[in-house]
Amino acid sequence: MLDDGLASGMSIPELYLDVIQAAQHRIGDLWQMNQISVTHEHLATAISQLVIAHLYLDLPRKASIGQRVLVSCVNGELHDLGARMVADFFEMDGFDTRYLGMNLSAESLVAMVREDPPNLLILSVTMNFNLPALSQTTEQLRDAVGDRLTLGVGGAAFDSAPGTALALGAAVYGRDAAESIKEAHRVLNLEPQ
Repeated sequence: MLDDGLASGMSIPELYLDVIQAAQHRIGDLWQMNQISVTHEHLATAISQLVIAHLYLDLPRKASIGQRVLVSCVNGELHDLGARMVADFFEMDGFDTRYLGMNLSAESLVAMVREDPPNLLILSVTMNFNLPALSQTTEQLRDAVGDRLTLGVGGAAFDSAPGTALALGAAVYGRDAAESIKEAHRVLNLEPQ
């Protein structure tokens, strides 16, 4: 299937958004409607992760734009596929990208931001019950680094919690990875992509 998509002329970004992301949204909907089990949801996600890992070495990468982005899920967030895809999109766009994965404590994230401050920090939340962890993490980061923090947020939790990104003071919010890149360019005063 992956090879068929590439052979048909689909770009890797198109495969990410139009195939993998679309499939994951459909799997999530089926799970929420109780039409598939959590086992099936995990299997589908594992397949998507395998496809992304396979594609990673062939990502089309632009020349470095001299900007660093840090992408992470908040403490308790175990759904990291979307965050991984966003990190890959930023890497393709020429950002120096660090991807920290799922379930990262606020303390660990604060230490990383202090150690090597990014131009943009993106935090991902898929499950609504992790929004309080996002709020707490954001508060701890702002206490630690103040106005030097340019925050981006994303994930499925924001679909049912409109206004949350604005309330957190997030400068970047995109409904998908491509939109997040456009917003990052705007906020960081970079040339349009």
